[in-house]
Amino acid sequence: MQTLFLINIGNTNTQYAFAENGIPGQIFSVPTNDFKPDEIIPSGIVPVVASVVPAVASRLNPLSPFMISTDIKTGIDWSEVNRHTIGADRIANAIMLANGNYELPAACIDFGTAITFEIIDKERRFIGGSISPGRRLLRQALNNYTAQLPLIDIYDELPDNCGSDTPSAMRLGVDAGAIGMVEGIIKAITHKLGMPLKLIATGGDADFFVRHIEGLEFGGSNFTLKGILKAWEMNHES
Repeated sequence: MQTLFLINIGNTNTQYAFAENGIPGQIFSVPTNDFKPDEIIPSGIVPVVASVVPAVASRLNPLSPFMISTDIKTGIDWSEVNRHTIGADRIANAIMLANGNYELPAACIDFGTAITFEIIDKERRFIGGSISPGRRLLRQALNNYTAQLPLIDIYDELPDNCGSDTPSAMRLGVDAGAIGMVEGIIKAITHKLGMPLKLIATGGDADFFVRHIEGLEFGGSNFTLKGILKAWEMNHES
């Protein structure tokens, strides 16, 4: 089977991995601004790409990449949504969810710069989702739009106290608030569907939410890359 170079270009970080014999290898991650495809992609290797940063994706044009979009074969019915507004990373997640032997209906929750939900129903229809700010983005907003609030670090756990100083108050507000936000979205989606759904978590911040929200199943840090690979395979079947 052909060697591929899988790339997930995000707003903050870019993930990439080689795929041999239909299996993604070791995952590497770099800040998206530092991603230099001409230095890391060997000659003759096909880049298979999901990108939400057009300026970075354009650097791959000389390499004739295979780009993820709703115009390719996906195994998904997009008739319920405006498919041309959906980001390539969300499309890759949806492809993996619909074609990866998951029990449906299901939602992929991608915990990155933004927290996105991609929902697939029993008929493999993409019926929508949500987009909200992630924990780092919430921290940056408080720091950018106030005079004195600091930019606080990301922690794996909630603070031990009830906000006894400004940094711990920010941690409690942002992190407990993010947990509540995700739980509220799950509740709203479940109510609209009228049935429970399988919840698959991925993304760089997934571990935090899996620890704090019951019912989340970790789909692996390579979930989106596997969706990118699945898209390639579906469009190059012999």
